[in-house]
Amino acid sequence: MQQPNKLTPFFENINFERDDNTMVINFGPQHPSAHGQLRLILELDGEKVVKANPDIGYLHRGVEKMAENMMYNEFLPTTDRLDYIASTANNYAYAAAVEKLIGVEVPRRAKVIRTMLLELNRIISHLFFVATHALDVGAMSVFLYAFREREFAMDLMEDYCGARLTHSSIRIGGVPLDLPNDWISNMISFCDKVEYELEHTYNALLQENRIWKMRLEDVGVLSPDEALSWGCSGIMLRGSGVKYDIRKEEPYELYGELDFDIPVSDRCDSYGRYRLYMEEMKQSIRIIRQLIPMYKDTTPEIMANAPEYISAPKEQIMTQNYSLMQHFVLVTQGMRPPKGEVYVPTESPKGELGFYIRSEGEPYAYRVKVRAPSFYHTGLLQEILVGTYIADVVTIIGSTNIVFGEVDR
Repeated sequence: MQQPNKLTPFFENINFERDDNTMVINFGPQHPSAHGQLRLILELDGEKVVKANPDIGYLHRGVEKMAENMMYNEFLPTTDRLDYIASTANNYAYAAAVEKLIGVEVPRRAKVIRTMLLELNRIISHLFFVATHALDVGAMSVFLYAFREREFAMDLMEDYCGARLTHSSIRIGGVPLDLPNDWISNMISFCDKVEYELEHTYNALLQENRIWKMRLEDVGVLSPDEALSWGCSGIMLRGSGVKYDIRKEEPYELYGELDFDIPVSDRCDSYGRYRLYMEEMKQSIRIIRQLIPMYKDTTPEIMANAPEYISAPKEQIMTQNYSLMQHFVLVTQGMRPPKGEVYVPTESPKGELGFYIRSEGEPYAYRVKVRAPSFYHTGLLQEILVGTYIADVVTIIGSTNIVFGEVDR
């Protein structure tokens, strides 16, 4: 064993016992399958992993501390940069936490638009997962097809909010814009297209593909007890046979009124999780189809009416002196929520994404903590990788669907 002193420090403070023929290698952070900036220190016996240590921090930007030094509205666009594949989910989780803190009720039309955007966002994220996971394993064509559909979804997001990746499509108290003309008809066309392609392209290429099945079946096996003890959520938990989805357990927005199923797999392996991603896209389309008639039955208000915390509509700001003064104060000094603390969990495409906010009645939060699903799924790698072969490491990392924006924060 290495004796640490000033001249020979520990290797990154991790002690690897060197036996006969084990080899320590770095997987990442530059490796294209390391999904951002994961440095995975693997100890190998031949090609078998005997010890794995995920080393994080290569994408650290201090997002939580930034949140504590920015006004509540000012921080919202920064949440896009957490899970940058599904930025609307971050926008919503943060906005929902602040809304609970200040106690505002969002208008129904805003709820419909938010739920539509969240499910469209889920499809964008899942298509990205299928594309990159297939590419990691070696299925190049699926990557190209999935990105084709994802471009159409990003066109819809761009039509709504002007951005394709970092959306900022939700505001504290509602949404910034109503749906543009023809947006719903374009959305229906997109849903039809994705439904067709899921069955006739992705499933046709992958589901019974013998190479795909050999690479995924019985790889990355995670028992229900292990999934629970590691704090897994989302598809990582449901892929191990635990039926838990926050949209059903603690419904938010309009999920309590919608009819959809929660796909669960008892396979506990990478193939089962891949099947869940495919099935969840179908459920998201089912949800969007139910929201379209709901939208037509709503009144046009899209922001909550709470002058103390939220600016008045533009018409009032331009015509009423008090509204203009209030808007000026909110923009220059920020809202002052009451003292208290809240935690709001949401079902992001990757699992449970929640924001904890502690307020002392000031324009800046006293403490902001993000409960990001990818952080827990990264920690899991030190257990799930041991005993597998190096070719399976790429498959398992892909199957956990981690994004390092929300791990390093």
